[in-house]
Amino acid sequence: MPRNVLVIRFSALGDVAIAIPVLYSMCRAYPHTRFVMLTRPWPAGMLIERPANLVVVDAEVTTDYKGAAGMLRLAAELRKHYHIDAVADLHDVLRSWLIDASMRLHGIAVARIDKGRREKRALCKGRLHRQLASSHDRYVAVFERLGFDYSETFEGFSHISSPKLPARDTGERWIAIAPFSQHKGKVYPMPLLEQVIGQVAAWPRVRIFLFGGGSQEKQELHRLAVKYPHTLSMAELKHNFVDEFALMAACDVMVTMDSANMHMASLAGTPVVSIWGATHPYCGFMGWRQPPESAVQLELDCRPCSVFGQRPCKYGDYRCMTGIKPETIVEKIKQTIA
Repeated sequence: MPRNVLVIRFSALGDVAIAIPVLYSMCRAYPHTRFVMLTRPWPAGMLIERPANLVVVDAEVTTDYKGAAGMLRLAAELRKHYHIDAVADLHDVLRSWLIDASMRLHGIAVARIDKGRREKRALCKGRLHRQLASSHDRYVAVFERLGFDYSETFEGFSHISSPKLPARDTGERWIAIAPFSQHKGKVYPMPLLEQVIGQVAAWPRVRIFLFGGGSQEKQELHRLAVKYPHTLSMAELKHNFVDEFALMAACDVMVTMDSANMHMASLAGTPVVSIWGATHPYCGFMGWRQPPESAVQLELDCRPCSVFGQRPCKYGDYRCMTGIKPETIVEKIKQTIA
């Protein structure tokens, strides 16, 4: 049985979040094995309350370990410092391949994720229409190929607290809304989302928390927070991942796109109303322990057109998103918090 396992998942934020239940459960099942999680600095902050046998290495791969030479140097440093004797590659990209190859040359066992790329291409081309294995299960399979047995013991971050949480009035409903995602195909149009916010903000005893981070996102969230009562933009408050998890855990529901916020809210044990456009839960990226019926989506022949939502709409109108009525989302919120 390996004693020092290197686990590789550089990005993105949502993918690292998906790995947390698997990684934390593995650590607790094998307390005498040291797991070394290699990721980037920003996702590293999300690994809070980690088990004692989990070490997190946050490497800046675009500067400190740039290029192939940088990856090979990083592999040598990890091998020397942590006595690595097995590698669980949860990423399967060029950077991780270089580390894998270096480790193999030194006789170290490597197990690499099967991302199901062929199945996902078939799904996006309309040749397949069924649920594929989740990223969570694909991560589990990597550890199993290294000889580990998996039993999920991780229960999430629903217990997390923060002194930055505002006081909550008796009977008040807290609703989190994360309007943004990296690609346009995964973003519900703002004029429509604003209708959702307007309807929810008019409910009695409700408070809305808006999540986002980029400079343009901050401006948009500020505008919404000023316009609608009982609405607060988290982008204007200094906070860390502990604060975010604590607030998400305190909310009754999170409305989000197919994005990192969906996965973070899932870790916080918060019911999620997820909105899907160009992408599809069939690709395996549904939030951890979120039921399929929590997804809001239209069944169109052109969906999914891509795994990550980056492809331009072939019709030009993003009908997979624009066709979703705000009332449909509002009704799903009502059902979730009832």
